[in-house]
Amino acid sequence: MNKRYLKILKKIALILLGNTIYALAVTMFILPNGLITGGTTGLALIFNHQFGLPITVFVSVFNISMFILGALVLGKAFALTTLISTFYYPFILGILQKISPLQHMTSDHLLSTIYAGLMIGFSIGIVIKAGASTGGMDIPPLVLNKKFGLSVSVVMYGFDFTILISQMLFANKEQVLYGLLLVLIYTVVLDKVLLLGKSRTQVKIVSDKYEEINQMIIRNLDRGSTLIQAETGYFHNDNLVVLTVISNRELPKLNELVLAIDPKAFMIISRVNEVKGRGFTMDKSYAPASENIGK
Repeated sequence: MNKRYLKILKKIALILLGNTIYALAVTMFILPNGLITGGTTGLALIFNHQFGLPITVFVSVFNISMFILGALVLGKAFALTTLISTFYYPFILGILQKISPLQHMTSDHLLSTIYAGLMIGFSIGIVIKAGASTGGMDIPPLVLNKKFGLSVSVVMYGFDFTILISQMLFANKEQVLYGLLLVLIYTVVLDKVLLLGKSRTQVKIVSDKYEEINQMIIRNLDRGSTLIQAETGYFHNDNLVVLTVISNRELPKLNELVLAIDPKAFMIISRVNEVKGRGFTMDKSYAPASENIGK
């Protein structure tokens, strides 16, 4: 089996896992305790109360509209993977609701809100990282992220917050407060999950032995580097600063090797949320040995 099919199977597995965890959160904590949340269902409740539009009709029309929007803006691959969520989620939710022990986890509303928020944030994050969505109100944040670069979690929180506040016109105010807490928790968790495994460490090294340090990074760590022209602030000496991006685990090794070359080296270390390019999101490429002769 080639890499392409393995990649597709991995995506499908993540989508199924994410939807299963989402359905578990709904079955174990949201439905038994009457918790409310944002999303398509919350929006449907508002339209039902204000205009008498049946909830099922609104949900069906809205989900189809969002599916078409996602297909047009985010591509056919997104649409096909989102279809899996569309059919699998109600199927697994129906099965889990028949398992009686799952519906009697706790009667504590705060505990249910916390656990539901953790599970929903984690589940949506897994599905989005797989290149799909759980459908409905998950799609507009993804569209806005692609078009304008807006944070998925922040936009999702904004939509859900607005929907929940609107429900205060007719819903129990305490329920709405729990709903806001639920949305806040799963938004924070979602943000963490989306960045999971993507953060890297950026290091800037100021040293007179910059060339030795540069070669060490390339040969010993097998990482790329960039030399930045700089001028010292006190003596106004021209110098080159070595810039490199490494994995978080490589930092202790880099620190040790740099100090072995120059104990007085000045290092600036910072965490970056995501890195794209060769060695990270693309395969590394190496120049033929003949091209390095005389360089």
